Amino acid sequence: MTRWLLLAHMVGAIVWLGGMSVMLAAVRPAALAELEPPSRPRLLLAVLSRFFPLVWLSIALLLGSGGAALGAAGAAAPTGWVAMGGIGLVMIAVFAFIQFGPLARARRAARRADWATAGAALQHVHRLVQLNFALGWLAVVWVVLG
Repeated sequence: MTRWLLLAHMVGAIVWLGGMSVMLAAVRPAALAELEPPSRPRLLLAVLSRFFPLVWLSIALLLGSGGAALGAAGAAAPTGWVAMGGIGLVMIAVFAFIQFGPLARARRAARRADWATAGAALQHVHRLVQLNFALGWLAVVWVVLG
């Protein structure tokens, strides 16, 4: 993988995994501890509306750089790269589901001031982000140690 492709790939991975780290370890726990509805879902939706465009950009970087590297390597691609690519595709599918499923439900509920429904949908988002976070680190560990 050329240095530029590796850099693009690393930037995409760091932004996505780093953002999930901040959401899971800091933003959500602080919102739960300090805020009540309707402030809590409003904050979480505002943060996610700013973070998710960065995830789409990260996905573009990861797909472009990973696809180029796999294409260049062909049959000689390390198995860790192939595994990372497969895990990445699952992560993208999970992210797209989050965006167009529970997050969209949370936004609709917030517009109606239905905070219980918004909170339940955001809880679903949280569980799926936890899944993607675990998958992301599995990909990193696999490619580095595998």
